[in-house]
Amino acid sequence: MGNAAGILSDVPRMALIELPFPPSILSGHANGHWRGKSPVVKKYRQMARALTKKAMPEIPPHGDIPIAFHFYPPDRRGDRVNYPNRLKPLIDGIADALEINDRRFLPTYHFHEPDRNARIIVEVN
Repeated sequence: MGNAAGILSDVPRMALIELPFPPSILSGHANGHWRGKSPVVKKYRQMARALTKKAMPEIPPHGDIPIAFHFYPPDRRGDRVNYPNRLKPLIDGIADALEINDRRFLPTYHFHEPDRNARIIVEVN
């Protein structure tokens, strides 16, 4: 049996990643040709990858990875049901940085009051 310090050292470190609030063009129901959406998808995926690498989350080698998304929208015009649809490029970028398949993520979603500093805070446990 190990001591408390030994047990805690085996627990992966949680990382917080702050990302800009994704634009509505990333919603699944956004109209328009894929070519107009492609640069935005690429930008957000690369941004999520870079910021995840900077945060350096520790993840277990196998099994589910809890990931929580905290939405701080710019205003009340958005639809909370559709906010998670905007996350696919961000999730892909996080998975790229961690060199894992995103199917390991076990996501939860938390919706907060609008904030002029619109953002998404991602907790990777």
